Parts: sequence; structure tokens; C-alpha cells
Amino acid sequence: MKIAFIINDHQTEKENFTTPGLGYAAYKRGHEVYFIAVGELSYASQGHLSIRCKTIKDSNFNTQETYFKAVQKQDFTKVSSEDLDVLFLRNNPADEINKRDWAQNAAYIFGEIAMRNDVLVLNHPSSLASAVNKMYFQHFPEILRPKTIVTRDHNEIKAFFQDQKQKMILKPLQGSGGTNVFMMDKKNEHNLTQTIDAICRDGFVIAQEYLTEASKGDIRLFMVNGEALQVDGKYAIMQRVNASGDIRSNIHAGGKPVAVKMNDQIMELADLVRPKLVQDGMFMVGLDIVGDKLMEINVFSPGGLNIISDMYDVDFCTPVIEAIEKKVYYKSMYKDYLYNSRLATL
Repeated sequence: MKIAFIINDHQTEKENFTTPGLGYAAYKRGHEVYFIAVGELSYASQGHLSIRCKTIKDSNFNTQETYFKAVQKQDFTKVSSEDLDVLFLRNNPADEINKRDWAQNAAYIFGEIAMRNDVLVLNHPSSLASAVNKMYFQHFPEILRPKTIVTRDHNEIKAFFQDQKQKMILKPLQGSGGTNVFMMDKKNEHNLTQTIDAICRDGFVIAQEYLTEASKGDIRLFMVNGEALQVDGKYAIMQRVNASGDIRSNIHAGGKPVAVKMNDQIMELADLVRPKLVQDGMFMVGLDIVGDKLMEINVFSPGGLNIISDMYDVDFCTPVIEAIEKKVYYKSMYKDYLYNSRLATL
């Protein structure tokens, strides 16, 4: 099959990231693999996508790192959406905030065009467009979520702060990776107005219940087709332990990844999340869990799969590609009978 991955930019995509790992797994299985930066998408007058991309063929590589470094050294080539079987949207719109605002929605807009050319688009672009901010998270069952308000009203946030016994988390409605996430308590209450103002400059503010278990970090679990990703009984799951003095547990914010065992509580949570993921065509997502609560659902470009693979000495990327291969097969058998949103999690 011919599979293309959309990334933010070739300059910022590192060889040890999850997307190059997925590309390498596909390459090893004999597929044609293309990497496309958001700015390299274009719409041709004939009604299809004309894409500048990077690819490599007819070479053997021993590691994901050597493979992707070789890809990045290649000259750009062109491919049409008419030639593709799969377009995997793996760019993170939050990385574009206040930098390249035009790039935030580009992949989902162009993904809709690719669907018209009978390309399987993952995750389902219409659902991704509606999940571009953290409000998507509020559509999951309330029992899964910490107490939360979303507002720009200082008085509402301050009242919530008092209701939470003067301890809460503040973060922007849009964004990811731990950017502009603050814990407010009695010690820094004098900075509350300034903190709200700072987050309000970029939009709405999320004020959220502080969970005491968060002091130990959070758990990242990968879901594929609405199910917890596993290989031979080993799950794609890790705990991200906060760096000293930091409430954020994101790896690139200093969090340390450690192994953790799957348990019944996490499985129950994952099972309750499943129906909406399947309904929305969210093929591959990352759940961020603290205690018995879901803190966030990364539906755009969940990272860390390479870290988890190394941690358990298990290849978690290949099963993802195998799942996509099955979808391409189903699509060829059923022709126009299966909608993209349904096929995405079938």
C-alpha cells in the first residue's frame, strides 16, 4: 500500500519520534511511505491533492533512526492523493499556535479532499477538526473527568478556586505538551489574577480539580481501534513521572518514563472511552490518566510509542500498521459501502 504521514515540519520531526517509527514499520513491511509537512499540501485544479513529500525506496535500514535520517536527506518528490491508499494525519495543531496559525486546521481541510479521492484518512478528519481544542474532552462521560470549568471570567475561576479548597490546575483550552499549565494554591494565590490574564491572551481558560495522585505523574495508554494496544499480553502503557517541582509529566517537559502494569481500573476507564472513539473514527489516540480519572485524550499525534517499545522490548508500531493494512483490504472489498469514519476504527 501507499501510505503518507502528515507531520508539522521536516525540521522539527526527530528520527526517534513515534511517526517515523510508524513509517519505518510500514517500510519494513514493503509499503511505499511518504512524509508530508503541512505546508507542502496543495489542491490541484483537477480536484485532487498535489503533495510535495519525502520518501525513500529500495534500501535496507537496521534502525528507525537511520531510516528517517536517510528520508530527511532526500530531495522532495511529488505524489497525488489519487495515488495514495492511506493518509495518516500526525501533525499537532497545538504546536502551531501563535506561530503558523494557518497550519492548525490545514491537515483536516486537505484530509477531507483526500477522502473524495477514495483515500483512507486517519484519524477521521471531521472529528479531528471538532477536537482541535480540549472541549472535545468534555463530551466523554462525566464520571471519567475531573471537575472542570471552561471560561474567561475571572470571578468564575476565583469562585472555583475557593470551591476546590484553594488548589486547582489552570491551563489553556487550546494547547498540548504541558504548555502554560499551572497549579494554583495558597502559596501562589497572589499570582492568580496575573496567571488568568496570561492564559486568557490565547483564549479560554480551563480550571480543573487538582488530583492528589498527580504528584506521582500520569499514565499514557495507547488505544488503537478503540482498544488498548497490546502485543502478547504486554500493553502500550507507561507512567510519566513529574520532574522535581513540576506538575507536568510530559516527556519533553522533563517527565521521566517508567514501566507500569495494566490494572482493572485502567481497563474499565479505557472501556468506557471506547464507544465515542469508535463513533468518531479515532483510530489511534493516547489516553492520559491520573488515578481513576482521564486527564486528557491526545487524538492528534500521541507520542511515546517508541519509548514504550524500548521499555518493554516489544514492537508496538507494527501492529498499528497491520491494523491499517486490514482497513485497506476491507475498503477494497466493500468499495463505497464503508464510510471513512466507520472504517477508521473497524
